[in-house]
Amino acid sequence: MPLAYLDHVNIITANLVNMSQFYGDALGLEKGPRPPFEGFDGAWHYCGGKAAVHLVEAKKARDPKAVQIEHFAFRGEDLEGFLENLRELKIRYRIAIVPDIEIRQVNIHDPDGNHIEIQFAKHEEADINPFDG
Repeated sequence: MPLAYLDHVNIITANLVNMSQFYGDALGLEKGPRPPFEGFDGAWHYCGGKAAVHLVEAKKARDPKAVQIEHFAFRGEDLEGFLENLRELKIRYRIAIVPDIEIRQVNIHDPDGNHIEIQFAKHEEADINPFDG
């Protein structure tokens, strides 16, 4: 039974409002329906009609050294528009170009410090100078 696709990422945060706003504003992931779980609040953000980022509210901040994953990634389109949005929101980013296949990887961090990679096809052109706010 092969895997078909990444279903979602679940992120625990003590910063639910800011995290939800970041995933909506910076990544354009629309906040949508979420089951009425008992005992904890949260938010679900959708990509391509699927709930891709599940935010779960924690009562207190987790130890920032307790990293569970290095990063998670989305495939994007419109590199130029995406970078323009990040600059307007004053979100720092760095770009890496993958050797041989030349995919453009935009690397950002959410308000809790989670590393997010957004991949763009090699034909996408834009000013790829880093932005450090």
